[in-house]
Amino acid sequence: MEETTTPTVTVPESYNSNLLVTYKVIRGYSDAEYATDKVASIEWDLHNGRQSQKRVTTLLSQIDAVKEIICEAYADSGDQDTLREIAEALSIELIKEVEFTASIEVTGTYSYNILENDYDLDLESEVTDALYADSNNGNIEIGDTEVCNVREC
Repeated sequence: MEETTTPTVTVPESYNSNLLVTYKVIRGYSDAEYATDKVASIEWDLHNGRQSQKRVTTLLSQIDAVKEIICEAYADSGDQDTLREIAEALSIELIKEVEFTASIEVTGTYSYNILENDYDLDLESEVTDALYADSNNGNIEIGDTEVCNVREC
């Protein structure tokens, strides 16, 4: 069994929590400001910031859980208005993703020069390389495409 050691923190002899420190305050993309404050005050601000970040993470996790519950129950619920109000209050978009497959049959004409001796027509490769599927709708995402059943008519 391995023993684990906890690193020790050494407080310097010259540590002064009442020392005034000037530091840069960054707020978004605006110009930075400079503030002067006691070390003790900065330490508390850092502590409170860490606690706030933990709370935000917990709340976001809880909101995600509520989102899943609402999305699953919404279609079968007799009280969709209440579920909608809860979703709006928590800024939850009620979105359900549906995976799909679709087939598209394409007819067309491929032209090539038959006088080129070094050209041997591979229609399947030509069609496979030239066709692709895309969506003009922002709600549809095309994941994978496959060209199959290429044949001459």
